[in-house]
Amino acid sequence: MSNLEGAPVEASDVRGRVAELHAIREQVRRGPSDRATEAQKAKGKLTARERIDLLLDEGSFNEVEPLRRHRATGFGLEAKRPYTDGVITGWGTVHGRTVFVYAHDFRIFGGALGEAHATKIHKIMDMAIAAGAPLVSLNDGAGARIQEGVSALAGYGGIFQRNTKASGVIPQISVMLGPCAGGAAYSPALTDFVFMVRDTSQMFITGPDVVRAVTGEEITQNGLGGADVHAETSGVAHFAYDDEESCLEEVRYLLSLLPQNNRENPPRVDSADPADRVGDALLDIVPADGNRPYDMRKVIEEIVDDGDFLEVHERWATNIIVALARLDGQVVGVIANQPQYLAGVLDIEASEKAARFVQMCDAFNIPIITLLDVPGFLPGVDQEHGGIIRHGAKLLYAYCNATVPRISVILRKAYGGAYIVMDSQSIGADLTYAWPTNEIAVMGAEGAANVVFRRQIAEADDPDAMRARMVKEYKAELMHPYYAAERGLVDDVIDPAETRQVLIRSLAMLATKHADLPSRKHGNPPQ
Repeated sequence: MSNLEGAPVEASDVRGRVAELHAIREQVRRGPSDRATEAQKAKGKLTARERIDLLLDEGSFNEVEPLRRHRATGFGLEAKRPYTDGVITGWGTVHGRTVFVYAHDFRIFGGALGEAHATKIHKIMDMAIAAGAPLVSLNDGAGARIQEGVSALAGYGGIFQRNTKASGVIPQISVMLGPCAGGAAYSPALTDFVFMVRDTSQMFITGPDVVRAVTGEEITQNGLGGADVHAETSGVAHFAYDDEESCLEEVRYLLSLLPQNNRENPPRVDSADPADRVGDALLDIVPADGNRPYDMRKVIEEIVDDGDFLEVHERWATNIIVALARLDGQVVGVIANQPQYLAGVLDIEASEKAARFVQMCDAFNIPIITLLDVPGFLPGVDQEHGGIIRHGAKLLYAYCNATVPRISVILRKAYGGAYIVMDSQSIGADLTYAWPTNEIAVMGAEGAANVVFRRQIAEADDPDAMRARMVKEYKAELMHPYYAAERGLVDDVIDPAETRQVLIRSLAMLATKHADLPSRKHGNPPQ
C-alpha cells in the first residue's frame, strides 16, 4: 500500500488504511533494502534491530517515532527520505526493568546524524531522564550528515548537553558497534560505561588519513582507535569483546547490577552463598611476606557471592582492580590494589581509574569495599611531570566526597600517602579492618630505618649489621599489626577467613547510613 519512495497511497476505508499502516510498518522493519542489509552482514555486523532484540527482553521493545523522516533539501536529499532517518529509538525491558535505547542504522545514510535523526535521540534521552531509567546507545554511525551542514552539528550539541544532564542521574551505557569519529566520540566519553567490539568498532577524533597528513604517521583504523587500543592503552573503553552477541549479553549483566536511577538502590537478589561462609583459602592466597606477589582477583573471588564479579577496565591500569560484585545478594563496588602488577602501586592511570569508579558507585548508591595492599605511589620523573599529584588527588577527592557506605580492609602493606588516599579512616571510611599481616606505616621499614637511623648506621663499625638491627627495631616498634588498632586507626584486626562475614555484617549495619554534603552548586575536583 505504499509507493517505491515509501509515501503512502490513498486508501478508501478504515480496513484499507489499517492495511496501509501494516505495509508501512513492515517496510520500516525490513529497512532500506536487502542489498543494504547484505552489506552490513558482509562487514560482520548485525542490523540495528537485531542488536536491540539481543539487548532487550524478548518482545518488550516499544519503538518511538519509527515513521520520522527528514525534511532537508539539496544534494539529492529530497529524493531520499527513508523512515526512521537512520536511528531506531524506543524502550523495552532488561531482566524485567525498563531500559531506553537508541541504535544507529548504518544501512541508512551510514548511520550519519542529521537534524531529524538528532531530534529522535534528544527525545528518547529526555524520556529516559524523566522516567528515571537507564539509557543504552548502540553506536554505528559515520558522524554528522555533511549534506545537512551545521544543523547536524547542532544535533550533537543537544546530545552532549543531555549526556551531562543525565550524568549521575541515570546509568548511561555506550556500546560501540561500528565507527565513531570526530565530535561524535565525545558522547560515549560522557557516559558511565563504554563497550567495544574488536575489529568492527573504532573511536577517534581524527582518522588515519588526517593523522598521516599532519604527522606523517602510518596507522590503521584499529591501530588508532580499535577496541584493544581503548581497552588497554587509552582507557576510553571499559570492556572489549570479540563479537556483538557476547558484548550485548554483558551489557545485560551490567544493567542487572545497576539501579534504575540515583534515587534507587541496586537490585538485591537472594544468594545461595551462605553469609557466614568461612574463607580459609585466604590464608594461603596472600603470603605474609610483603615482597611476594599474588593475584588479588583470587581474594575477591573468595569473598564475594559465588566468586562472581564483573571487572571494569580489566586491561587498563592493571595495578588496580575495580569491579562490581554482590555480598549476600547486595551489589557492592570493589576497589583493590593488584600486587601482581607493579607491586600494586598507585600511579597516574590507576588513580584515574579508581577515582572514576568511586564516583560512579557513589552516584548510584553502591557501597564501596576497598582492599589495600599498596606500597605507595609510583616514583619517577615521568609520573611527577605527568601530574601524579593532581591525578592522585582525583582519587582522594572522590573518596572524600563519597557518601555511600565505605569499608576498607588492609591485607598487607599500607604505606605513606597511598594508604591515606585508599579510603583510610582519616578521610571518612565508615569502618576499617586489618588482617594480622598488615603493615601500616609512613614507608617500608628499610627506607624508614635509612632515614631515622642514618647517623647510627653511618657511624657503626658494621653498617649493614646496624641497618638490619634498626630495621628490626623499627618494625617491632611502629609496624606491628596492632599498632594502628591500639591508636584507633583501624576498627579491628580480623581473621582473614572471616572477612566475608565481617563485611556482610558491616554492610547490614550501614544500610541506613545517611550523610549530607555541604550546600554548594558543585565541587571543583582536581583535573
